[in-house]
Amino acid sequence: MALPLFLSSIILAASLQAPAPGAGGGELGGITAADLQRRVDNLAHDSMMGRDTPSPGLERAAAYVVAEFRRLGLRPADAAGGYVQRFGLSRWTVDSAASRVELSAGSTRAIARVGLDVRFVGGGIAGEAITGDALLLAGPITAEMAGSRRLEGRIVLLALDYTRPLPSDLGDRVDEIAARARAVVLLSNRDSVAFARRLETAAEPKLTPDFLDEGSAPVIEVHQRVLGDVLEAANINPERLRSGERAEITATSGLRVSIRLAPRYLERAQAPNVVGVLQGSDPVLRREYLAFSAHSDHIGITPGRIDSINNGADDNASGLAGLLELAEAFSEPGARPRRSLLFLVPSGEEKGLWGSAYFTEHPTVPLEDIVANLNMDLIGRNWPDSVIAVGLEQSTLASTLQQVVADHPELRMAPIRDRWPEERIFYRSDHYNFARKGVPILFFTSGTHPDYHQPTDAPDRIDAEKATRLVRLLFYLGTEVANDPERPRWFPESYRQIVERH
Repeated sequence: MALPLFLSSIILAASLQAPAPGAGGGELGGITAADLQRRVDNLAHDSMMGRDTPSPGLERAAAYVVAEFRRLGLRPADAAGGYVQRFGLSRWTVDSAASRVELSAGSTRAIARVGLDVRFVGGGIAGEAITGDALLLAGPITAEMAGSRRLEGRIVLLALDYTRPLPSDLGDRVDEIAARARAVVLLSNRDSVAFARRLETAAEPKLTPDFLDEGSAPVIEVHQRVLGDVLEAANINPERLRSGERAEITATSGLRVSIRLAPRYLERAQAPNVVGVLQGSDPVLRREYLAFSAHSDHIGITPGRIDSINNGADDNASGLAGLLELAEAFSEPGARPRRSLLFLVPSGEEKGLWGSAYFTEHPTVPLEDIVANLNMDLIGRNWPDSVIAVGLEQSTLASTLQQVVADHPELRMAPIRDRWPEERIFYRSDHYNFARKGVPILFFTSGTHPDYHQPTDAPDRIDAEKATRLVRLLFYLGTEVANDPERPRWFPESYRQIVERH
């Protein structure tokens, strides 16, 4: 029996302090530091308990956003008439008793026991057996190899050398292989102690969205200690494979693999995305949308500390406060642009961009009608006069932004390129799911700081004046994009690298 959803203890949004209509007055319908700070205070209050996904605190935050959307006159984007789009979550573990991995070569067989010889790494678990001949990958796992069409529909065997540091991009390569294969088997030579620790971690319950791994290939690590006779019968030498300096894809001579992985569900829940639309003023262009996004969730509570609540003021109450300020500014008389504006508040971002992944797979408006996505995440700290704008090299949105910055020097806000490319922040916030689906993006962030994912990321550390100037810049940028008869366009090389690869 599924356990109840995490929907208890939801407080009324009216109990939160909302800016009064027209509060602040002046430019842009009252985008002011006082209003933005008040919203951050609401969203990062201790009563939100860190807004984990899923949690009652996250539901309180969603209720607050819904109340604001309703107050501002945004219409629900869901065809059923609601602002909230929900996606399912499950807490589960691998059922070792019902799971089994078998390798055979001729009459020689070996059974690898899940939880003792086999570690589940990731991917989908269907409960049905996956059977087929293995395809060997030897030598350095290159991007070209990982993208080979020869891997499609195959059970892929990788002999990794865990006695040496693994390549930093190995996770990406394995993900790319799994996107094509039926299953991926990592042949392991870890020492027994290290492998046992990995097994303990793998046995811990996992929280995953129900939609994410549908049909995806399972990835498992199998220790070679139980496979010696089978590998010898198939004429496979793991050490020779590991020592190879040249990337090779080789069909095996009769090594057959059967994988059956069964889940054991412990708990089920749901998480909210909140979506609202401000209809455009042009009878034709209003059928297209500019999407603003900022995630609502954070990481919840860290037990054992005096201050255990991770309030997430900068991450991402600041970005969500900015989105609500934009919704209010565009709702003012005369501010509505020609295209419609879609305001998306995903949850589950901290867990793996879950909410935006669900939205882009189940959009409430046609995805092809979304002309661009402007995403905000951590906008309230660091340098007072600049902000990282990820995506400047990808599309014509860069030239539009450049012109807006030149037209509004009073904002003292200079967009700069990613200062930490090694952190791969392009892949770490919700714009990524729009980009991989072909929607041009710009992602605005002031980056991380010592309070990142700590209880010290508190409202009193937000630079609301700086964040307000950025939000005003995004108002002007959004106005230009939503009024331009031409849609933003990808640059060809970026389109090939980001969109066509997916």
